[in-house]
Amino acid sequence: MASEPAEGTTLEVLRRLESGPRGLTDTEAASRLAASGENTLPDRRTPSWPRRCARALRDPFTAVLLCLGLVSAAVASWGTAVVILALVAVSCVLRAGGEHRADRSLAALRELVAGTATVLRRADPAGQPEPREVPVAELVPGDVLRLGPGDLVPADVRLLRARGLMVQQGALTGESAPVAKRAADDGVPGEFGLCFQGSTIASGSATAVVTATGAATRFAAAHRVPDAPRQGGAFDRSVHGISWVLIRFMLLTPPLVLMANATLRDRGLETLPFAVAVAVGLTPEMLPVIVTTCLARGAALLARAHAVIVKRLPALHDLGAVDVLCVDKTGTLTQDRPVVERALDPAGREDPEVLRWAAVGAWWTLQLAELPSPDALDEALLEAAGPVGEEYDGVEAVPFDPVRRTSTAVVRGGLGQHTVVLTGAAEAVLERCAAAPGERERLLALAAREADAGLRVLAVATAERPAGPRTADARGLVFRGLVTFRDALAPTAAEALRALADRGVTVKVLTGDHPATAARACHDLGLDPGEVRTAAQVTDGPGGATVVARCTPQDKARLVTALRTAGHTVGFLGDGVNDVAALRAADVGIAPRSAVGVARESADVVLADKDLTSIGHAITAGRHASGNIASYLRVTLSSNLGNVVAMLGAGLLLPFLPMLPAQVLAQNLCFDAAQLAFAHDRPGAAALRGPAVLRPRAFLRFALGFGMLNALADLATFAVLALVLNGPDAVDDEAVFHSAWFTENLLTQAAVMLLLRTGRRDAAIRPPGPVGLAAAGLTAVGLLLPPSPLGAALGMTALPAAYYLLPAVVLGLYALALAAARTRHRRRQP
Repeated sequence: MASEPAEGTTLEVLRRLESGPRGLTDTEAASRLAASGENTLPDRRTPSWPRRCARALRDPFTAVLLCLGLVSAAVASWGTAVVILALVAVSCVLRAGGEHRADRSLAALRELVAGTATVLRRADPAGQPEPREVPVAELVPGDVLRLGPGDLVPADVRLLRARGLMVQQGALTGESAPVAKRAADDGVPGEFGLCFQGSTIASGSATAVVTATGAATRFAAAHRVPDAPRQGGAFDRSVHGISWVLIRFMLLTPPLVLMANATLRDRGLETLPFAVAVAVGLTPEMLPVIVTTCLARGAALLARAHAVIVKRLPALHDLGAVDVLCVDKTGTLTQDRPVVERALDPAGREDPEVLRWAAVGAWWTLQLAELPSPDALDEALLEAAGPVGEEYDGVEAVPFDPVRRTSTAVVRGGLGQHTVVLTGAAEAVLERCAAAPGERERLLALAAREADAGLRVLAVATAERPAGPRTADARGLVFRGLVTFRDALAPTAAEALRALADRGVTVKVLTGDHPATAARACHDLGLDPGEVRTAAQVTDGPGGATVVARCTPQDKARLVTALRTAGHTVGFLGDGVNDVAALRAADVGIAPRSAVGVARESADVVLADKDLTSIGHAITAGRHASGNIASYLRVTLSSNLGNVVAMLGAGLLLPFLPMLPAQVLAQNLCFDAAQLAFAHDRPGAAALRGPAVLRPRAFLRFALGFGMLNALADLATFAVLALVLNGPDAVDDEAVFHSAWFTENLLTQAAVMLLLRTGRRDAAIRPPGPVGLAAAGLTAVGLLLPPSPLGAALGMTALPAAYYLLPAVVLGLYALALAAARTRHRRRQP
């Protein structure tokens, strides 16, 4: 493990690294560089564009398109073949482009590492160490570094000496505030004795020894996805399953038709064009067009109305299928700043005077200490207290120190008197206060109670002292009370959480913060945190826990992967380097526009702001698009399957082909053109209330049930033709039979379009505009094409008047049976 060289006492670490406080010699550094390699992120061999495109052909969905194109070419449908093969090429290019962007995101990580570092090196073993600026790539384990304010930590290091060191490591751990660091010689330094590559020195200075470089650092590990195999997003998994079902049917249908006709009707290879046409009729040719159009329209509307950019179109469907959304606390549920909750006197009662004194100390600390940037707690105090502090004259200020854990301000009081204002951690402040026996324990318990409630606690004490050079170090102060802080809530978070819950989305908070702090934010937003657990307590998935605290980047990716393994469709919202692994592990990664470049590159969806409301809009748009795709699949699979079964039955019962290959393809063309209306449909509210998942088995069961009903309608039509029509227009008249079935098929398909739409319980009563117009057009084509000159060219003829009455009764009964079956099916749905 990368952390092993940092374990043990300082002396043991230096011995293990074969180094010392004086650093390495130039010769030692050169030999180690040759042995361990440069301190850069590991390079990954990237395949060429042709290889990427060829690899995309292994995708089952692309394989279906390719099969369709070849089948179309085999039956000399060159226009269809060209369009479908063009779609195959576009699909391959888009997939290769996505892989190229992923490779670019890895290269972007290098931009987050410092260019040079100050290192102690010696010309020879007896020489004196000299500080030098060397490229970060030349750092090796055992190098001794000097770090100062504003420096980026260039490698994983163990602190040898530190003075007032505060490190901003949120990019790796998710912690919103700088963390105090100090050297330790107890053999177990823990996190506070280590600094990691990618962190920033907020204040203070340090000398440290490099323990890990390159691929062994935590920074390099932060973007690795766990070893668990990823099978693609929800959309990929769904379409793969449906595609393989179609492939099996396509491969099975032609030989079945050929063998049946050869055995029962002594017709062999002459039925091959009909068998191929039946295979084409079974397959939803417009699936890529419908999918692309639905997702592209949804993505365009999101970008225009809500400034949400969908970088990968299938990710929009994945958003619609999301049932678990994992977020960080800071910047999502809360803003990245504290606000004052209340000020308490030593008895635990509200006391504004405590807040006033704390704000006086903050004001003069900011004025006199010349800090590089204002402290977040000081800003919160001044915002809550208003204009205070200027009524005094400042004398001296000692800024917050992570070792003392206090800050001190001295202001001029009465004649020859100074007032000392001490703020900081309760334990450190009480050490300098005069307190009766047992009082200190009571006050510490009061502070601990507030901290356990998820609040940050600042203790305040004051004293009047004669003016002197050591006033700031005065002791025997009077304990004034406590000021508590909470994280400022994101303005729209509470409403957005309620909206997500209404849509069936469970929110999981994966944060690097303290468990109580995260739980407090959830309570304030009306989100039940349940049993708050730390990442170390969660060995597999988060289960029923809403909040998992103290998460490292690897923990976040591990938990996301566990949720996906459990069958959930997972979205992850992140914006830092520490979120890259989880963004890649999720079904759909989401990042705000303000995220670091590598997080933006790794995300599938980019938000204008880090706002849950935008995610709610994106989920709704995804379910809208998925509902339309599901409508198309239900309608086309059930209708096509019914037609194929009826064709196979009719082919075995009739002395002639039930429909000519050209008529099959013309019917498919009309039906496919009408189904383009689904891309412009609006699913009912029922389709938007829960995750939209395309389940292959469910679609197969649906297609089998409703397809058999469709086949019965076709066979009933055959019976009507056989029983009612006599003479030259009897069922043995091929042209009449072909024309009658062509018309009946289009009419039944129009009824199916209206009745089997996603989420519309009143579809038959109030058909929507686009689908209603398309169904009406399909009906018109079915009635008018057979008697037209184009119908004659296709081998059809005008139908006798009697057909339009009796088969209409069959169609009416079919529509009633279809509506009843649809109602029964929906009642059985969970």
